[in-house]
Amino acid sequence: MFVDTSCSPDAPKLPSVSVSPSGQIVEGSSVTLTCSSDANPTANYAWYKENQTLFHGPEGSYNFISISSEDRGIYYCKSENQYGWINSSSLFIDVLYAPKLPSVSVSPSGQIVEGSSVTLTCSSDANPTANYAWYKENQTLFHGPEGSYNFISISSEDRGIYYCKSENQYGWINSSSLFIDVLCK
Repeated sequence: MFVDTSCSPDAPKLPSVSVSPSGQIVEGSSVTLTCSSDANPTANYAWYKENQTLFHGPEGSYNFISISSEDRGIYYCKSENQYGWINSSSLFIDVLYAPKLPSVSVSPSGQIVEGSSVTLTCSSDANPTANYAWYKENQTLFHGPEGSYNFISISSEDRGIYYCKSENQYGWINSSSLFIDVLCK
């Protein structure tokens, strides 16, 4: 005897998850996460980012109108009905973005005496990683993947206003200015 099981109640099957659009995700773009699972009766869905609930309801889609760098992380969905529940596999969302405002520092801090070793450091949150440039009053001193510029033996001629630029393919931003005063020995 043949038994039709197509209408029998069943807990949700392993959900499939997708990201639209597929490919690289750039800050400010619209992104949709979709979760679907076979279940009888129809499942409800929940989306999570690293165990924080983002959404719960009968639709399996979660929309970012304008995704930001803070949305970068690991996501998963849960499919659930009265017969059980199951989590999807994890999905890493990588959000590409221009550098944020760089922070600058001088080491050692305090008074700078002629002849001493001094390091200017520039760092900026960016994805992908930023390249840096150091400037003294619009004259380029250094350009490259490291954010540090070193004076092995600083002189009084090095006194002036400095700033750095942080840049990747999504944009660039200058730091605030830094005045370096060099005291004579």
